[in-house]
Amino acid sequence: MNEVTVRQPLIQQDIVVFAILVLITTAVHLTSNSQNRVLKKFYFFCPPLLVMYFVPGILNTANVINGENSRVYELISKFLLPAGLVLFTLSVDIRELWKLRKKAGAMFLAGAVGVIIGGPLTILIVKQFAPGLVGGEGPDAVWRGLACVSGSWIGGSANLAALSEVFKPSPKLFSSMVILDTIIANLWLAILLFGVGRNKQINRFFRANDNDVDEVREKIAAYQLATSKIPSLGNVLSILAVAFGGCGLAYFIAEPTVAYIQMQYPVLERFSLTSGFFWVVILCTTIGVALSFTPLRRLEGSGASRTGNVFLYLFITAVGMQMDIASVAENYGLLLVGFIWLLFHILAMLIVGRLIKAPYFFFAVAGEANLGGAVQASLIASAFHPALAPVGVLLAVLGYVFGNYGGYLCGLLMQWASG
Repeated sequence: MNEVTVRQPLIQQDIVVFAILVLITTAVHLTSNSQNRVLKKFYFFCPPLLVMYFVPGILNTANVINGENSRVYELISKFLLPAGLVLFTLSVDIRELWKLRKKAGAMFLAGAVGVIIGGPLTILIVKQFAPGLVGGEGPDAVWRGLACVSGSWIGGSANLAALSEVFKPSPKLFSSMVILDTIIANLWLAILLFGVGRNKQINRFFRANDNDVDEVREKIAAYQLATSKIPSLGNVLSILAVAFGGCGLAYFIAEPTVAYIQMQYPVLERFSLTSGFFWVVILCTTIGVALSFTPLRRLEGSGASRTGNVFLYLFITAVGMQMDIASVAENYGLLLVGFIWLLFHILAMLIVGRLIKAPYFFFAVAGEANLGGAVQASLIASAFHPALAPVGVLLAVLGYVFGNYGGYLCGLLMQWASG
């Protein structure tokens, strides 16, 4: 009887893994602000957020740490990220954000249409040179698995799970699709993060400018400057109380809300409204916005969004820790299908973005609202400015609502394309 030997990572203690993520975050932040000529050139080509994302991925691939078995990602995503959302939205100006709605919505719909149309077109293309990649019969028919991925690429992982119950792919096929979804989504996130550092150059292609986005950012920056002060211990404790108090309240409300929906309105599951973390993200954003109308908004001057940025940076490193770079080579066949499909998504957004002259901010946030969901979309928006995080959340809400319907339509089209 052969036993499979599982290689244990070099570092297994979660507290040590967490310390490594903190050290990576600190080192990247400090070196990216250095005046050293070599470092400045390095970060010109590799933006800091991208480095924070890839370094843990390299450690995970080299088996120094194990992102899959460590609880660090779970703790950071469940506690620090929602707390950061509360702080990001604490100083938000709703009237200014409302000005961004039209182009953001148009880009989101363009990305969703690109996924829906791109799915069947990808199958038709791949059938011409590698029909086995998109073949199969019954529960092993590849189109069934790709249909589940389409829901994820319009709304998020909750839609992936929901559509798996509709199209019923085999467990083995579904596992392969989860890998495909994870790898493509992680690489897309890396590309979008890289683009944040090239924002101005990319805007030239779109014939766009950041006037609307910059106006919001400048007003937030002016408010921060006007209220800025050296924080006292009381200020720091107040910031933490607001962050984790809001996070705790969101979890306190989310659990019975999900239970009530499941019991009284089970039909809403098709909208992915039975996902507990979805409600946590929505509630944290709502709590932060509500507090922005109170005197607690002045905590921004004591560093509320800076504290939120710490949580955000740690989350980026934790997401990177989940990435296994070697798995890209191991799943090259399905990945080819995924890359071709992703190109249709990108093409649709590039065409619409250029037509409506939408700046890269809308392209990046809408693209991640499609392929990543609320968490990653708010992450990308926050990379431009913490106060813009709600834009990502709002677009992701659209994804949760339309993901199942768009994924179902895409699945039917892929079934037709498969013959």
